[in-house]
Amino acid sequence: MDLDPRQTAAVRAVIETGSFEQAAVRLNLTSSAVSQRVRALETRLGNPLIVRTRPCRATQMGQRLLQFLRRAALLEDDFASDLAGANEALLSVAAAVNADTLSTWFFPALSDILLQENVLLDLTVDDQDHTHALLASGLAIGCITTEPAPMRGCFAERLGAMRYRMVASAAFVERWFPNGLTRESARRAPVILSSRKDALQARFLETRFGLPPEAYPCHYVPAPVPRYMAIQRGLAYGMVPELEFGDAVERGELIDLAPKQPTDVELYWHAWKVQSPRLEKLSARIVELGRTALGPPETKAKRKRAG
Repeated sequence: MDLDPRQTAAVRAVIETGSFEQAAVRLNLTSSAVSQRVRALETRLGNPLIVRTRPCRATQMGQRLLQFLRRAALLEDDFASDLAGANEALLSVAAAVNADTLSTWFFPALSDILLQENVLLDLTVDDQDHTHALLASGLAIGCITTEPAPMRGCFAERLGAMRYRMVASAAFVERWFPNGLTRESARRAPVILSSRKDALQARFLETRFGLPPEAYPCHYVPAPVPRYMAIQRGLAYGMVPELEFGDAVERGELIDLAPKQPTDVELYWHAWKVQSPRLEKLSARIVELGRTALGPPETKAKRKRAG
């Protein structure tokens, strides 16, 4: 089926910007012209593509179309680059990752290949339990997620487990946990979360003490570095990746509140099976470096004990 590129561009712009008005600005058209093009494609395909809400969002068929359009654009850009005889053209890749991955190993590890392959990243940061939905909706062509099973047309590669510890500063422990982390003290002490989607602390406190999320006070700080700084300064306690705090526990800067109860979060890289050559290289590098950074939890624990 031949799709009118003007109509598909209009649909993509509305989904990505969330409104017909913003899509019109992006395409240098009137809102009415954008609406006509969207309506024409919906009529041709026999399916609604956009839910007219605020913001506008894609229907299930619209999500599938967006997936196709983004993958086709990547393949076209890479093919054009091959025809030119070099990878000089910049390739934009939309991906979804969790904040702790982004703040620990993702950029340091991938900087070389991003430079070599002239890749522009268009990253969306979300909780690791929710990034897969962005791939399914067509808003990303790859994601790092806790979901192990690939959806149709995609592959999933295990990266490893990011190990978290429930930590606090010595001053915080002295004030809130003088007798250790107990059910009663956990009900009173402020914990710090990345957002209301953040289920790591909630699962820990519910499993260990039977406390529901509304049973204890919370700070909400979306960025990992400020969140960690808040813990260091005694404002709260919370889950922090071992990759982030390093040997701070051994140095006495932080206290592990549950040394026998680490939390391991399995992470996977998902992407489409049909990829452009540069995206294939990027995917392979993400898997390789993710496995190096995360590794089997048992192996990392042995290394830590040996050190």
